[in-house]
Amino acid sequence: MIASLHYISQSTPHLTQLEAIQTACEAGCRWIQLRMKDTDESKIIETAFQAQKICEAFQATLIINDYPNIALAAQADGVHLGLDDFNHTKARQLLGQNYIIGGTANTIEDIRNYAAQGVIDYLGVGPFRFTTTKKKLSPILGIEGYTNIIQQCRQEGISLPIIAIGGIELEDIPALMNTGVHGIAVSGLITHAENKPALVGTIIEMLRPKL
Repeated sequence: MIASLHYISQSTPHLTQLEAIQTACEAGCRWIQLRMKDTDESKIIETAFQAQKICEAFQATLIINDYPNIALAAQADGVHLGLDDFNHTKARQLLGQNYIIGGTANTIEDIRNYAAQGVIDYLGVGPFRFTTTKKKLSPILGIEGYTNIIQQCRQEGISLPIIAIGGIELEDIPALMNTGVHGIAVSGLITHAENKPALVGTIIEMLRPKL
């Protein structure tokens, strides 16, 4: 089951990666992606083992960004791979069927390629708007971009859960969910929140399917 709220970890001058993950879990996040760019692999492995202990305590899903080998070693729940990262088919061969594999996409062509491979469980599609957490930013999608992509997927019978990502703020969530996306991924919105439990509770309520 792919959660509708994904928290992408980040450190700040006041929070380590593990502290950020701990506070996000305490606030109610149950899907954590450990994302450590430009960091020595040995440090990522060490952090992944500790993050797995935190997530286990909160029964949260832990996804490792970029490194299938670390996901396997730390007994995380899965891996998230960018378009230019480790080959997705090889990642599935390494991890087997019990691990979750997510992929990054920006266009309907990217999504078609993933669907054809048949090895991805969900897609992080973005960016919604400009974000400082990513160095090489793909073209901005906005609401119209997601609307068009979801319509294309439906027409072509592609049913991969799509998670919107990239500079999403609280007020964006209703319009994003109306496009038909499965959920959202956020980082700074939660990391920098003064009252994380209240914010996460509000986000989860906004993500609930409306009957």
